[in-house]
Amino acid sequence: MPTHLISPAQPLTLAALAALLADGRPVQLAAEAHQRIAACHEYLHQRLAHDDAPIYGINTGFGSLYNVGIPPADRAQLQVNLMMSHACGTGAEVPQNLVRLMLLLKVQSLSYGHSGVQPATAERLLAMYNRELLPVVYEQGSLGASGDLAPLAHLCLPLLGLGEVNYQGYRLAAADAMSLFSWAPLELQAKEGLALLNGTQFMLAYAVDGLLRAQQLANAADVIGAISTEAFGGCVAPFNENLHRIRPHAGQVLVAKRLRTLLADSELQTQPRLAVQDPYSFRCQPQVHGASRDALAYVAQVVETECNSVTDNPNIFPDDDLILSGGNFHGQPLALALDHLAVAVAELGSISERRTYQLISGQRGLPQYLVAEPGLNSGLMIPQYTAAGIVSQNKQLCTPASVDSIVSSNGQEDHVSMGANAATKSCRVVENAEQVLGIELLTACQALAFRRPARSSAALEAVVEAFRQEVKFVGQDRVLYPDLHAAAVFVRKFDWAGVLQEA
Repeated sequence: MPTHLISPAQPLTLAALAALLADGRPVQLAAEAHQRIAACHEYLHQRLAHDDAPIYGINTGFGSLYNVGIPPADRAQLQVNLMMSHACGTGAEVPQNLVRLMLLLKVQSLSYGHSGVQPATAERLLAMYNRELLPVVYEQGSLGASGDLAPLAHLCLPLLGLGEVNYQGYRLAAADAMSLFSWAPLELQAKEGLALLNGTQFMLAYAVDGLLRAQQLANAADVIGAISTEAFGGCVAPFNENLHRIRPHAGQVLVAKRLRTLLADSELQTQPRLAVQDPYSFRCQPQVHGASRDALAYVAQVVETECNSVTDNPNIFPDDDLILSGGNFHGQPLALALDHLAVAVAELGSISERRTYQLISGQRGLPQYLVAEPGLNSGLMIPQYTAAGIVSQNKQLCTPASVDSIVSSNGQEDHVSMGANAATKSCRVVENAEQVLGIELLTACQALAFRRPARSSAALEAVVEAFRQEVKFVGQDRVLYPDLHAAAVFVRKFDWAGVLQEA
């Protein structure tokens, strides 16, 4: 498998990240990245050898202790103390796929040569990535400025032979895991602890993963919504190009076109209309799905920019003979984007649940709860309850984290982004929406069976057939939770983009 090279000259795109996450190819530093890291490290140490001027976090304390000078003999220990003291994570463990992504994103940020680390530090992080030696990191502990201090401390503790790792299904002490590869603990040099802990890679890993899953959900919503439209006896007219040409939001125009294409050549669309107008949850899919798509486009721009940014502090500019203390670790760009992501995805779930409700309500010739002998059988009554409960929880989770702040470090760090909370909340919203759309798909396929022998378009019938390999028709009441779980997995993994390309 070809190796992916981390290079300052080659921006890291979301498409490249998606490919890396899918195929697991090895990653290494390009020669230019190695040279820039080494040059910055050398510049910093030459500067320190000839200049005793205070440089934050290098020869001073941290946070409100910025005015405490640190003598040369203690500067290496300063970085070790920083790593140990900041490893204060609590709560659930970060999923291992996100920890691996954090390792990659941290090295990407270091590769530009503005952080002062030694090349061996970046190389060790990549070795952990490639061997899937994944530190145990916890969800709680970051304020989102100065970056993700606590999670990144846990991510990088194993460089010192401290903390714990997950490796090949086992949880090990980092020192024991390192011995498997004859790795000695690294000796951190000036600024390295600060460079490793300052940064937004916890928030960013969640943002990358959440965005990729949200883009999958947006595609799924268009296709599932089209199946529901067919099953409900809905009309294609609201998706007419003329309507959307006079309100040309990009997402709206795209969704309308997709729905027209998906419903083209459908036998069901040639049958007499069952009502003059469809409910909003069917008729307004372009406007609602499209708005979420436009929101996700904004999120993608922020996330891709952050993937190609240096987010530690202070930053070193060897060519300009400058070391500047600033605020690139502040997570506000990601916090706002992650809150936006959560809202956009929650709305895909909200309108989906409304379509589910309409389909089970006994309208337009469909049986109540989409089952024979309703009363004796409850059919799909309770999956809609489940969807409604999840949608309500998503509304609660969408309270924005980015408008919150709390003072820390004795007032020195007096405004923080709370982007880490936005990150973990958005992850839950995406996961919830996958289940809600799975419930809609189960319901829509069930309802479509009552329209037989009439058929939908070839593209939609192919989706129904694929889904029926995982979830069978509900002829009478059975235990349904395995079907709900299978439907959520189907939504998460099915090739929706392929359906839309072929339609």
